[in-house]
Amino acid sequence: MPRSGARCLAGGAVLGALMAVAAGWGAFYEAAVRGWLPANADAKPPALEKWIANKALDAVILREAPTRPNPLKLDDRNLIGGIRLYAANCAVCHGASDGRPSRIASGLYQKAPQLARYGVEDDEDGDVYWKVAHGIRMTGMPSFNGSLADRQIWQIVLFLKNMDSLPPEAQKAWEAVPSAAPRAVAGRGNSTSSKEKRS
Repeated sequence: MPRSGARCLAGGAVLGALMAVAAGWGAFYEAAVRGWLPANADAKPPALEKWIANKALDAVILREAPTRPNPLKLDDRNLIGGIRLYAANCAVCHGASDGRPSRIASGLYQKAPQLARYGVEDDEDGDVYWKVAHGIRMTGMPSFNGSLADRQIWQIVLFLKNMDSLPPEAQKAWEAVPSAAPRAVAGRGNSTSSKEKRS
């Protein structure tokens, strides 16, 4: 095939790809402005939205998370300090030792993992640190960079990474964190009375 013909084919392929991308973005924009994409917290997220969010988060953490291990000593003082910080800042969304979600956690989008049930013990120290320090965009996970000291963030990380193997004193402190999960109303299968639902 002559070079000019090959260039024409290559140029046509590039133009076709650009047109396909433009058409995709156009369809996405049209769906957004017509209200066809869910924006409510109680809707199931589309698969594409979840895929994009997870890919972006994984890529940023891989690039930015610290690679060094936790600088704090694994002892009761640091673990209990982490538990207290977790209780004050994290438990309302991520739960206490009972692993049951609060009303806030139940209504969050995206769902906050209940860490007593679905912990991060196997995650890298730096990955957990990054999430606590920087938060996660377009979720309920805030950044604690401006409100907690670096040492405090590492204390939370130390607790979370050792949540399933705490020494006795730290375990006692963890079990003392009050649950924010709604209590079941006697004689009913749900967790709220009709009076509570109306208010």
